[in-house]
Amino acid sequence: MSYIDLENRVIHLQRGVKEVHVRDGLEYVAKLEVKVGKLKSKTSKRDVPLNDIAIEMIKRLREEVYLGEDKPLIPDENGNFTNPRNMRNRFYRILDAIGLPHKGLHTFRHTFATRLINGVKQPDGSVKSLSVKQVAELLGHTTSEITELYYVKRDSTRLVGLTDSFNL
Repeated sequence: MSYIDLENRVIHLQRGVKEVHVRDGLEYVAKLEVKVGKLKSKTSKRDVPLNDIAIEMIKRLREEVYLGEDKPLIPDENGNFTNPRNMRNRFYRILDAIGLPHKGLHTFRHTFATRLINGVKQPDGSVKSLSVKQVAELLGHTTSEITELYYVKRDSTRLVGLTDSFNL
């Protein structure tokens, strides 16, 4: 099964990539290697829906390099999973190219969660948003309390004028 399913507009998160120290028995070896393995928790293993922009970006990446359904979307020069440190450096080069300060990928995860919960004001004046529980499921959190406590910065300015049409 492919971990990216464009037809059903979903990514199946089944495994994680991390850099680990190499060991020879109990001896430490001054070398790091990339390992693909289990995710952090049971709830980390999940399906994440893809929107139109994500699908378009995946298609563009696959036009550049496509090694197969079970291969990494952004491979290293040998077609393997990219070292997380190298991925971060690539990300920083993208931020430099568009004139943004260096922020970690996790910062964008926080911003994404906050914006989903605070919502986006629609042309008709309504606010389209997701519940904390829905965002917690998207992020793979075990509880919505984790999401609310560590990810969400409430923005009440988006609610200004929202109740103007209510005459109670």
